[in-house]
Formats: sequence, structure tokens, C-alpha cells
Amino acid sequence: MAVATVNGLSLGYELVGDEGPAWVITPGGRFSKDHPGIREMATELADHAYRVLIWDRPNCGESDVCFEGPSESEMQADYLAALLDHLELAPAIVAGGSGGSRVSMITVARHPEVARALAMWWVTGGTHGYVVNANHYCVGSIKAAWVYGMDGVAELPEWREVIERNPSNRQRFLDQDRDSFLATFDRWIKVNLSDEGDIVPGLPEEEAKKLALPTVIVRSHPLDWVHLTSVTERLAASLPNATMIDWPAEEARQMALDMYDVGASKLFPKWRLLVPSLDEWAKKSVL
Repeated sequence: MAVATVNGLSLGYELVGDEGPAWVITPGGRFSKDHPGIREMATELADHAYRVLIWDRPNCGESDVCFEGPSESEMQADYLAALLDHLELAPAIVAGGSGGSRVSMITVARHPEVARALAMWWVTGGTHGYVVNANHYCVGSIKAAWVYGMDGVAELPEWREVIERNPSNRQRFLDQDRDSFLATFDRWIKVNLSDEGDIVPGLPEEEAKKLALPTVIVRSHPLDWVHLTSVTERLAASLPNATMIDWPAEEARQMALDMYDVGASKLFPKWRLLVPSLDEWAKKSVL
């Protein structure tokens, strides 16, 4: 494991593969680079002669927590761009799924110089998808801070990993002014409750249409209730240089059903199934 200090924050990361064009994979949710499936996908990409960065975003894994910026995704996107520069990996193919797709897209929009291409899957959207995001990322911390203050936030199960793996994070929570913390999460939840004018929460469609770099979007299965088929198709239609691919047919339906029963985090090991298609796209459209 390695740690880089970027703009005053410590970020955990790992490089998989020794040479070749660079990729960066961003997980979904607040899951770490060490969550099952992430490193496995990076390893398979590395087997196709790529160098792959996996990393812990601020507020994830072994990285420092950070409560600043217009939205959590935008804050993380800024740190991803800075990390790519710090590691001299830019321009990279910026890739991610679910929350990682949102961070990837915002990174490319805000920092086009760090990206040579964009790859996204499990793109969250639709009204209920936005509500899921708001609840998952914000509601628990707002309730705890409101009632019990920052001590209560630091005790939440959703923050347990970042404190256990980076014990200094506990003090970072306690050092937060409660009212300022609540104001930040009020701002962040409004972004997650985005209106339909944002193609992903925090990125208006008119801004997305300016992204002219090679992009691949994986179509969501019709039974995936959080990452809607219509959102991925709308995204592909909006971006001027987008290619749409599909999950392997024999797996797609069962993955969508499992999304309902076991949740996205249990399905990250399936991400490696995309590697052959992503490699084919990259070698044809990017490199």
C-alpha cells in the first residue's frame, strides 16, 4: 500500500502493472480500493499491458476525511486530478462504476487535462436513484450531527472503516464545527437530490455535452433499479464521442436481480467481466 500527500490530504493508492497506458478505477459508494473486485479488475487490465491506479477517495478506506466543496463527488474529483498529476499518470483513462462513474465524469469535466478517455458503468439516475444517493451519503451523518454532535457522527457504522484504517480521522471528525458540518451536508444532499437537468448529480447536461474525449458507457440492465438503462442511454446520446457496450449477456440479468437482493457492493467482483470489452474499446478508439 502507498500513501500520497496531495493538497494537504493523505490519499491511499496502489499501482497495478509496470508499464503501458494508465487507467484509474474509482469504486462506487464509499467503498475502498481494497473492496473485493476492485484490485481483481485492475489486475486483469494490467494483464492487457496497462498500468492501473486504484485509490481511496477522501472519506474512503485509508485516506483522510474531507468535508469541503460544493459536493462530495466534486471534492473527490478535484483530489483525483491532483493525484494523477502527483503520480505523473496523466493523461489517463478515467474509469469507474456507480458513485465512481459520477466522480470520473466530474473529474473529466473539471480537469480535462488529466484524461485521455472516460469509461463509466452503473450510472445512477432517475428520481428514486437520487433519493437513494441522498440517503446513502448524507442522511445518517445529518441525523447524528443534529442530535448527538460530532461524537455521534464519529460513532456511525458508515464511518467505521475510515477511522479504523486511519485512526487520525477520528480527531478530524471531532475537530469539525457541528453547524459547519451540517451546512456542508445540507449542500451535499441538495446536489444528490439533483433535478433532471443534471445528467449525473452535480453535472448539468449542457456541461456533459462538451465532453468530446473518447467515452465508453456500459448500458445498465432494464432490471437494475438504481442504475437505470434510460440514464446510460441518455448519457451515450448526449456525449459527442461516446460508444455504448453491454454487460456479458449471460451475467447481466442475474446481476440486476442481485442488485435488488444483495446490493452493489457484493457485485464488484463482476466488474472484471468488462475488461475484454474495455480493452477492445481502448485499443480501437483511444490508443
